[in-house]
Amino acid sequence: MQYRAVLPAKISFGQKFPVLYLLHGGGGGFRDWSNYSDAAGNAARGLILVMPEGNSSYYMNSSAHPEDRFEDYIVRDLIADVEQRFPALDGRANRAIAGVSMGGFAAVVLALKHPDLFVFAGGLSPALDVPSRPFSIKRIGQWRQHSSIFGWWGSQSRKDNDPLVLARSTDPAQAPYIFLTCGDQEGLLVVNRRFSVLLKQRNYQYEFHTARGGHDWNQWNRQIPDLLKSLMQHLSKS
Repeated sequence: MQYRAVLPAKISFGQKFPVLYLLHGGGGGFRDWSNYSDAAGNAARGLILVMPEGNSSYYMNSSAHPEDRFEDYIVRDLIADVEQRFPALDGRANRAIAGVSMGGFAAVVLALKHPDLFVFAGGLSPALDVPSRPFSIKRIGQWRQHSSIFGWWGSQSRKDNDPLVLARSTDPAQAPYIFLTCGDQEGLLVVNRRFSVLLKQRNYQYEFHTARGGHDWNQWNRQIPDLLKSLMQHLSKS
């Protein structure tokens, strides 16, 4: 599986860095974060950025295609390869995950399912409602795609990958810090607000921001500095 890594320009002998895994959105690819955002500038903060290919998988293990195991790839193979190949600090305290849209969904879900792996999870316009979206004849193609990934409506595999379900079952004391933003012109704003209310009710450590704009890199790039600021604060606490 392809991925792109960006390292700080200056690395001293023996120096190691925390790793931020950046997940692209649906219809995109592993080059998106470096093509559409300032990856080199962000790495200069003292981070290794790793941007894996996710196709249109939502970074989940597929229900219909057992050979498509994107979750296993991220949490097992990718982390192991990065920490063997690059000057990466290991351990939960030195790993973070974030993404846009589909990738934001995955960052939240993977962090809740594997709280021992990540200290911080960031979702920019995360598509948090995907596993719970009802059938729509107008979106039959999308429904079939989501069913192949998450399983049929009401299935256990849907529940196991639904962030609104996971947030009720995960221990907030063990969960990573969660950073969320969503544009005020997005249809996803409703579910993001609902999710933030749930996080508050269950005493998660989190922040949620409503930003001006729609579902695009113009809006996301305006939020990345705040995401990185929050990330660096939580890495430094670990």
